Amino acid sequence: MFLRLALVALALLASTPSATAQSGPGQERKQGVGVDAVREEPMSQTIDVLGRLVARQSGVVAARVAERVDRVQVQVGDRVQRGDVLAKLSDDRAESERRLRAAAVEAARAAVGRDRATLAKARQALDRQEQLKGSTAYRKDRAEDAQRDVEIAQSTLSRSEADLAAATAQLNLAEIALVDTSVRAPYDGVVTVKHQAAGAYVRVGDPVVTLLNDAEIEVEADVPADRLDGIPPGTTVEAEIQNGDHILVAVRAIVPEENPRTRTRAVRFVLATEHVSHVIAANQSVMLHIPIGNTRDVLTVSKDAIVRAGERQSVFVVVDGKAVAKTVQLGESIGSRYEVLQGLNAGDVVVVRGNENLRSGQPVQPQS
Repeated sequence: MFLRLALVALALLASTPSATAQSGPGQERKQGVGVDAVREEPMSQTIDVLGRLVARQSGVVAARVAERVDRVQVQVGDRVQRGDVLAKLSDDRAESERRLRAAAVEAARAAVGRDRATLAKARQALDRQEQLKGSTAYRKDRAEDAQRDVEIAQSTLSRSEADLAAATAQLNLAEIALVDTSVRAPYDGVVTVKHQAAGAYVRVGDPVVTLLNDAEIEVEADVPADRLDGIPPGTTVEAEIQNGDHILVAVRAIVPEENPRTRTRAVRFVLATEHVSHVIAANQSVMLHIPIGNTRDVLTVSKDAIVRAGERQSVFVVVDGKAVAKTVQLGESIGSRYEVLQGLNAGDVVVVRGNENLRSGQPVQPQS
C-alpha cells in the first residue's frame, strides 16, 4: 500500500510544471522606468555672492507748485503709465494768474502797435524835411528835430517790444504753473507710497506719491575685488531668486569705487531671462553664482539617478533592455546634476525614475 502511494505521488510531481520555469528570467515582466542620458557640458567653479534686486527708476514724484491738493487719483499698488494724472491741485489761482498775464500781453502788444505808428509818423516827417533840402523852404533845425523824433520813437518802440517779450514770458510761466497743478507720472510704474490726501497743502518739492518702475529691474551685488577679472562686462552668470527659480543675469557695469573695509565693488547686472517680472520685486534678495575659474567640459548625470547605500554611490545603466548597477564617483554639484569623475561614459542611459527597488540585471522598459 505504501509503495503504491509513493508511485502516485511521483507521477503527480512529474506531470506538474516546474515553479522555477514559470518565474525564469525569460518570463520576468519588464518594469517601466524613466531615463536620462549622461552628457558632457561646460562647467566653471563659482562662489556665491548675495545680491539684491534694484529698480533703475524709482523715487518721489513731487509738487512743482505750491497749492492745495484737490484730489489724489491713485492708490498704493496702482499701475500707471507715463503722463497719467496722479493728483490734481487746486487751479483757480493759477487760472486767474494766467488770465492776468494774458491781459498784460494784449496791453503790451497794443503799446507796440502804437509805438510803431508813432515811429512811422516821425519817419514820414523826416522824409518831408529831406525832400525840401536845396529849396528856400528847407530849415536845418526842423530837419534835425525830425531826426531826433525818429530816434525817440525808435527807442520807445524798442522798450514796448521788450515789455511785450516780458509779458509773454510771464504768460508762459503762468501757463506752466497751470499745467503743473496736474501732477503726472514721469514714467511707467507702480505707486508704492501715497504721501498726500485731498485738502493738504503742498509746497514746491513736497512729495505727492512714490513711484517704482518694476519693468526695469537690475541686480546689484558687492563682489570681491579679486574676483572681478572673471566677470568682465557682458558676462552671463546664473542667479537664484528666493522662490528657488534660476535666472540668468549679465554684467552691465562694474562701479569703479571700492569699499575699503570689505574690499568689494558694486557690480550691476541686467536680467537676461525674460518673463520673470511676476516673481521679482525691488529689494528682493538673489544669490549669484560668480565664476572664479576657467570653464572646462565635464560629464554630468542627473541627481535623480543616484542610489546611495551607505558610502557607496551607484546608478542603474540601461544595457540591452536591462538595468545594470554601476558604482560611480561624483564630483561637484551643477544645478540639478552631478559631475561624474568615474564610472560612466557620455551617452550612457541611466534610470532616473523607478530606480528605488531595481536590482541589477532586471529587465526594464524605458518611458518618457
